[in-house]
Amino acid sequence: MSTTQTTRRCFLKHSATLAAIGVAVPTLIPRSALAQDGKVGANDRILVGFVGTGGRARQLMTHIPQERARIVAVSDLRRSKMEQAVKEKKEQGQIDNVEQWKLYDSDWELFDKEKLDCAFVITQDFCRTLCAMHAIMSGLDVYAEKALTTYISEGRALVDCVRKHNKILQVGSQQRSMRLNDFGCALVREGKLGKIKVVQACNYPSGRHIPKDLGEENCPADLNWDKWQGPTEYRKFHGSLLGWMQWKEYANGEMTNWGAHGIDQVQWAVGASQSGPVELWPLEENAGKVGMRYANGVTVRLELDNGPMGGAIFRGENGNLEINRNLLRANPEELAKDAPDADPPEGPTWIARPHIENFFDCMVSRKLPNADVEIGHRSITTCHLIGITRDLNRRLRWNPEKEQFIDDDEANKYVNRPRRKGFEFPMF
Repeated sequence: MSTTQTTRRCFLKHSATLAAIGVAVPTLIPRSALAQDGKVGANDRILVGFVGTGGRARQLMTHIPQERARIVAVSDLRRSKMEQAVKEKKEQGQIDNVEQWKLYDSDWELFDKEKLDCAFVITQDFCRTLCAMHAIMSGLDVYAEKALTTYISEGRALVDCVRKHNKILQVGSQQRSMRLNDFGCALVREGKLGKIKVVQACNYPSGRHIPKDLGEENCPADLNWDKWQGPTEYRKFHGSLLGWMQWKEYANGEMTNWGAHGIDQVQWAVGASQSGPVELWPLEENAGKVGMRYANGVTVRLELDNGPMGGAIFRGENGNLEINRNLLRANPEELAKDAPDADPPEGPTWIARPHIENFFDCMVSRKLPNADVEIGHRSITTCHLIGITRDLNRRLRWNPEKEQFIDDDEANKYVNRPRRKGFEFPMF
């Protein structure tokens, strides 16, 4: 049982006593504390905490609807980064309570000391799963950025944690809440293109391994370098490691960055949001390019060097459809004649507010969100499978139900990773 959960129960008991004797109770208390069965009430403002204050976090902060929610606290492993985020938001003048934000140096401290309804987990990829588990076990719903995980079994552990605690976890695959993407994926899934001949997707580049002789540099005084590395192998500080997305030990380049969006759209369109491919192989004519097949017979080829990063090109008997972020192109055009208008952009080429709204809606209804944790886990699992196929450079067979490679002990070693002492999965 977490300290936060105990504190909340004491808070509720104390509040009830105060109310009984006529003492006013503050209105900015967690809606989950007031509603039955841990369900968020429909008319109270959601209290939000942010874990991570980098560029993506700052974008999302700006687009949280203030009529529904209030950011009350943030945490980061680097104090100067938090302070810069607060300074930036004050200067922008778009959030009216920035000066009241509480700053914390760890996610556990944030969850323990603040009475929140939800956490936005916008950490580096390799720390995201454990932080989301901390939030879930503290009684919170979670909005977690993609890529959701850095290896396959990590995702299954997170799904199990979310389900056991009956919480909402929305993955930041925001195209799941865009009208054009919903319409386009439904066209493919419902057979409007006829039988799919092939799906062409981007050849998202993978990352590279951290050099063993990287050396050591002076660590910034305000950076908690030990906690920053999370469950990964401990390394001496080097500034290049802060560019974590390029390193396979931390992420896997664009394969798990933009690939998390593009592959998600492929699986949505071919009806595999809850499963994944059953076979993957290197495309013989192009080193690094991968083909994969789903159980329904659809073949996907990651072979486009300049294709739609946020989707793919679906080639069917009745025509072709390109699905990208908030964009559809059909040939013939009649295939998409009933398509809705594109969502209005909230910033350069990106849209997040409808996805955040869907998350908040589901906090009230307790229905699964558009990009539920299982969907996010399955999409990034396929990205991991593509990376493993590249590493082994041979044909692999995958069982999506058991989440294991078939008769392949070598490949199955990639499904799991060791976790550094102190960063193991909690007993949830």
